[in-house]
Amino acid sequence: QVQLVESGGGLVQAGGSLRLSCAASGSIDSILAMAWYRQAPGKQRELVAAITRGGTTIYADSMKGRFTISRDNGRITVYLQMSTLKPEDTAVYYCAATRTSFRPEKMDYWGKGTLVTVSS
Repeated sequence: QVQLVESGGGLVQAGGSLRLSCAASGSIDSILAMAWYRQAPGKQRELVAAITRGGTTIYADSMKGRFTISRDNGRITVYLQMSTLKPEDTAVYYCAATRTSFRPEKMDYWGKGTLVTVSS
């Protein structure tokens, strides 16, 4: 089992930046990829970015340029650096992990989410 705990959410003004963290614990050696998703009010959850065990990063097209996913060397914590935030980035951001090759629709573990609110 893997446990994921997100942190770093909060209220930020439009144009500002925020860094989210996701701390993994448990059977972390089984993780092949971790990702950030978000779900805005009234919308479906969507992929933001992912990072594989080998360090390959994957971004949703609409997230490229403003969001950066990274991790620490121990692969225990994954970060999401968000810049030039817009009100439409307001959402609950979730961390997820998978024991298999990354497929956006099939993640094995999920955190509880952290709320990001961007004010205009």
